Amino acid sequence: MSQPVATSQTLDLAQARQLLRAVGRRYAWRRAAGILIPAAAGALLLVLLSRHLPAAQLGFATLAALGLLALGWLLWPLRHLPATIAQRLDRQFPALEDSTGLLLQQPQNLNLLELLQQQRVARRLGELEVAKELSLPVSFQVPLLLTALLLTGSAAVWWLPQVEKLVKPARVAVHYSNSAPTVAGQVPARILETQVRVTPPAYTRQPSFAPSQASFQCPQGSGVRWQVRVNKASRTAPEVELGRQRLRMQPVAGQPGVYFAEQTLTGSTLYRLRFAGTVSDDYAIDVRADLAPVVRIQTPKPYALVDFGMRPDLPVRATVRDDYGLSHAELVITVAQGQGEAVKFREVRRDLSAGLGAQPTQTSLASQLNLPKLGLTYGDELYFYIAARDNAGHSSRTDSYLVQWQDTAVADSQADMGMGIKVAPAYFRSQRQIIIDTDKLIAEKPRLDAATLANRANALGFDQQTLRLRYGKFMGEEVGGSISPQAPHSPIAEDEGDAPTEHAAPTAEAAEEEHHDHPEPPASSAKASPTAETDALMEPYMHKHDDSETADFLEPAVKAKLRAVLDQMWAAELRLRTGQLAAALPYEYRALRLLKQVQQQTRAFVKKAGFVLQPLPEATLRLTGDLAGAAVPQRQQQLPAPATQPEVRAALRWLAQHSSAARTNPADARVLEQAGAVLSGAALQRPGVYLPALRALRQLVGDVRAGRPACAECRPPVEHALTDLLAAPTPVPPATPAPNRLARRYFEELSR
Repeated sequence: MSQPVATSQTLDLAQARQLLRAVGRRYAWRRAAGILIPAAAGALLLVLLSRHLPAAQLGFATLAALGLLALGWLLWPLRHLPATIAQRLDRQFPALEDSTGLLLQQPQNLNLLELLQQQRVARRLGELEVAKELSLPVSFQVPLLLTALLLTGSAAVWWLPQVEKLVKPARVAVHYSNSAPTVAGQVPARILETQVRVTPPAYTRQPSFAPSQASFQCPQGSGVRWQVRVNKASRTAPEVELGRQRLRMQPVAGQPGVYFAEQTLTGSTLYRLRFAGTVSDDYAIDVRADLAPVVRIQTPKPYALVDFGMRPDLPVRATVRDDYGLSHAELVITVAQGQGEAVKFREVRRDLSAGLGAQPTQTSLASQLNLPKLGLTYGDELYFYIAARDNAGHSSRTDSYLVQWQDTAVADSQADMGMGIKVAPAYFRSQRQIIIDTDKLIAEKPRLDAATLANRANALGFDQQTLRLRYGKFMGEEVGGSISPQAPHSPIAEDEGDAPTEHAAPTAEAAEEEHHDHPEPPASSAKASPTAETDALMEPYMHKHDDSETADFLEPAVKAKLRAVLDQMWAAELRLRTGQLAAALPYEYRALRLLKQVQQQTRAFVKKAGFVLQPLPEATLRLTGDLAGAAVPQRQQQLPAPATQPEVRAALRWLAQHSSAARTNPADARVLEQAGAVLSGAALQRPGVYLPALRALRQLVGDVRAGRPACAECRPPVEHALTDLLAAPTPVPPATPAPNRLARRYFEELSR
């Protein structure tokens, strides 16, 4: 009996140790989570700080290394926890009687009392596990509070403007076309070094940069700083000529001989530096304007109709693009409910800025138009558009799109459908088209089966019936009526063996007074219905003036031919519906021939009559040559054409009159300066084409003002640029050459 008891005790001890290890693992994971979550938030804060403060990256790297060491020191004790877990269990659960540590001892090293206590603690652990109470609490209050503080700091750092590295601007090469007059024994004042730094607006999120050339591009609203270093001071400080504006540079504190000037640019311009009589060449600043966002809706189409049976749920997808970043987007929906004067409008706005937190330059927007949730029902409609705004405050929107939910409960009447819309004429085949289709079906007959042939022949018969009813309606018959067997026969002989008979057109009786006695009605047949008998009894007492025979203005002969046309169409329809295609063709051709005869017969031919002028009295007006009151008075005046681009033409004229070797007059510099103002405006639009010519023109102006011979190398680019600025001349028609002596003599002889 002792061996089974020992085995049971061993199993209880093993299970207790396994429970102890499981409790330790759960505690270790919770404890590690409480340490790693704040550590991750701290690492995020360090990364953001290093991005926004590049100069302090070394310090942040040191803090990160220290943090890793502290993290390892906190996590290392979690590798071996049995003793610590036993102590915490003893403090947490008094039922264990401070004896959990006995479970970690081997039974061979314990006395009898300790063995009994070990077994008792093992049973107590099992009972606590069964009761779901065996767990060690780990407080997350402090870690979560610390994590929240670190994440708040990270968010604040994310929204703060980025502090960039202070990069020393590189020197830009500036060429000076003239130099100040030198004095013997003195070094002239001049600019030794020029630096340019451009700071784009904050909303562009672009770093400051130092252009490598004097001509550069920058966003609109950028701040430009010019900094120069001179060899010695002068009576006047250096200046920046920015278009027509002059900026006087200010000295930099603590740096003798260094001056700076700053300006915020809103448009493209030219600039040059001036100091102590020296002037630099012109350089261009191309200012790029910030464009409004571009919004394009991909789905749905500009007009979407939700038909019956379709899901009233439409996806809206759009793409938005901007130069520097998007900040806001919204979907504006206008719901129209009701009809007529009871229509009501309601506007709904949906914010689509959820994905614009990082201010991307391009993104996709998506939304869902659930018509029932928007309050729409059958017959209602909505209009929507998408509006977007960028970081600079520029906004744009799409066109309005229409979504209509079809109303299946309202049936439009024919009068309503015909009002306010273009009604297409009723479609029906002409007699010639029916003949063409019949010939085509006869040609295809060998390749068709019986069912298809019968269906197509019946369709042709239906088309023939439609055409016959149209002509019957024109004749005054009922719309749904048909030619009865008692109808008069056609004057055209049938091809069925019947003897040709002729029926004269009915002649009208002489009209009597208005209140006349009507003739007796014809005797009804024996098979007439009771309704027909009643109509026959009522006939003498009814006063009729309209019937199908006199309901139009056609002549009796024309009416007879039209009646014959209807007979032929009836015969053709009968044979088409019974599948006798070849037998129907003669009737179709006869109907077409009769229609053409009626067409010619109903035409009205009017004799052409010309306008006959009233004869003129020859004795008073003929051959006198008097044109008083007959000719329109004409007044002609020669006006000189206004001069176009006089400054450019004056400069070109001066260049043509003065050679390169001749001495120049300083007063002529004014002519070239006026042309330079026009050329500088063109250089703003196309700096690559006109800027070299503008520099050459500045050199010419300096030479002319100084009285020196004009620069020979500067003349060709200036002449070419000024000539290019001239407007194209108006084309003049070539003059007609005067006739020669022989032709003039010929015309004189003809005029005799």
